[in-house]
Amino acid sequence: MLKNKKMVRLVSLGVAILFLIGVAGIALTQSGGKMALASGNPSSNIGVVNSNLVFQQHPDLAKIDQQMQDEVAQAKKDFDEKSATMNDKEKQDYYSQTQQRLQLKQQELIAPVRTQIDNAIKAVADTKGITIVLDKSTVVFGGQDLTDDVIKKISGK
Repeated sequence: MLKNKKMVRLVSLGVAILFLIGVAGIALTQSGGKMALASGNPSSNIGVVNSNLVFQQHPDLAKIDQQMQDEVAQAKKDFDEKSATMNDKEKQDYYSQTQQRLQLKQQELIAPVRTQIDNAIKAVADTKGITIVLDKSTVVFGGQDLTDDVIKKISGK
């Protein structure tokens, strides 16, 4: 009986070892034969970009900000003029419409900037042979930081 228990343990250990070797082999073949984790080395094919910083550094941002301030000032002026004769419900409805119009205007102004940033990220990634680019806020560790190169690309420096 004691010999049987020993034999069962040895067989179980052998099966476990074979299982682990099989899993490691599958993982290796699925990764193309190389373990390419998001390490910070230059040969990594994963890039990271601080998109908030890139957006804040965009040269057109000041112009867009000024246009939005002008839109808000005009909307406030229009609201004050048109709402003078309205009751509270009408004012609330008109205010909601004005807010929606301002949000659409902001999206309209920002859309070309976002497109330009996305194109710059793609161009920098293609130049460096990067196949995956993630926002830096979603990455805990690793990846090749492309932020400075993207900022240079959009600012023309």
